Parts: sequence; structure tokens; C-alpha cells
Amino acid sequence: MNLIIGRKPVLEAVNSGGQIDQVYILYGQKGSILDAIRIASKKKGIKCNEIPLEKLKAITIHPNTQGVVAIKLEQKYYTLNEIISTAKQSTYPLILILDSIQDTHNLGAILRTADCSGVDGVIITKHNSAPVNDTVAKTSAGAAEYVKMCVVNNLSQTMKELRDNGFWIAGSSLDNSKDYAGVDYKIPLALVVGNEEKGIRKLTADNCDFLINIPMKGKIQSLNVSVATGILLFEVLRQRKDIS
Repeated sequence: MNLIIGRKPVLEAVNSGGQIDQVYILYGQKGSILDAIRIASKKKGIKCNEIPLEKLKAITIHPNTQGVVAIKLEQKYYTLNEIISTAKQSTYPLILILDSIQDTHNLGAILRTADCSGVDGVIITKHNSAPVNDTVAKTSAGAAEYVKMCVVNNLSQTMKELRDNGFWIAGSSLDNSKDYAGVDYKIPLALVVGNEEKGIRKLTADNCDFLINIPMKGKIQSLNVSVATGILLFEVLRQRKDIS
């Protein structure tokens, strides 16, 4: 059973038209967000029931539900062709590739940033990657319901297909890379970010058209991957701000 927990994530999930089967609200709870959840659920044809605390605890032992839980059907994933087709509708397509992101909080934060920065689709590696679970949904503040995601077995083959479809592939790496701010991103772009500790894999880096880095001034030479992803994506957005 997949759960979405918390008032804002549940509201976002319901409004997005995601695969929500049921919404439960703790009996006696009141507030504007809860009213919005009830109204949105009714519009979407989603069951929304008030339940006692005992039943809520039977559904989840999460310590901070805020009195709201949604039961979600299986996460919807898209094919690579669907992601590419959607992206090509943009003036300059933007796809984000996550190479072995293993922390659910990082994955959720990245999905949130991806939605806010206008990413057309997110590609996730099947192996050594975090599952898209309720922690991801909550950390993403509902963005997991909006961002189109694709899970792939062979990242090298996926990158080849992207290149065959006109994409340039940029990888975030500390080695043999150029300053991210000196690159022109007004191109069909697939941006690759890598594992929290190891970064992108060597084969992945070898398959990129170019590598970029974020210059550091402190003694620590790397940022948290979700923070780094945000910096890179919003530089892309900044350069494209006058493009509709």
C-alpha cells in the first residue's frame, strides 16, 4: 500500500489527478487546507472519509500525518518514448537523468526542484536507486504526482536514444569538467546527476557530450546532490527565461 502523508502533499496529489484511491482525514479536524482537500476530492471523484485515531494508526504509524493520509495506487511511470515525445513539445526540451540516487529524501527534493524548474521528464536508473515511496512523495511536496518519471535498465542505451533524438547530454562531475555558468543551455538538454557519494559512473560520464561542475570555495569539494541539481537546473531556467 502506497501512502501520501501530510496536508499539503495530499492536496497536491489530489489536485494533480494522480492515482489516488482514497483519502482519510482524522475525525474532527478542521482548517482551510482540509476543506480544500474535501472539495478537490469530490471534484475528482475520490472517496474522502473521516476516521477515528485508532483507524488512522492502523493505516500508518507515521508520527506526523497532520491528520491526513491518502492511499495511492501504484506509481505511474512513462516510457522513454513518451518522455521524449513530451519534451519535444518544448522550445528547448529539458530532461533530468538520475544516475543511482539512493536517498529517498534527496530523490523527493530533486523531484520538487524538477517540477519548479520546468523539467519535461525525469529518468531514473532501475538498479541502485531509491524507491518512489511515501517519503519521496512527502519530501517532494506533491511534485512526485506532477513530474513524468521513467525507469530504465540500461542508461547507456537510454543516453544513445536521447542523442539520436537531438539531445545534448551534460553530466555533473568534478573531473575533466567546465564551469556550469559558462555553458549555453539553449539546446535540447539532458542533464545527468549522480550518486550521493560517488557521483555519476565512469561509463555514464564517458557517454556525456560534456561535463560541468559548480566551483567550490570551501574545504568541502561537493554539494548535496539535491542542492547541486537545483543550482544547475535554475541556471538552465535563467538562461531560458525569455523563451516561452
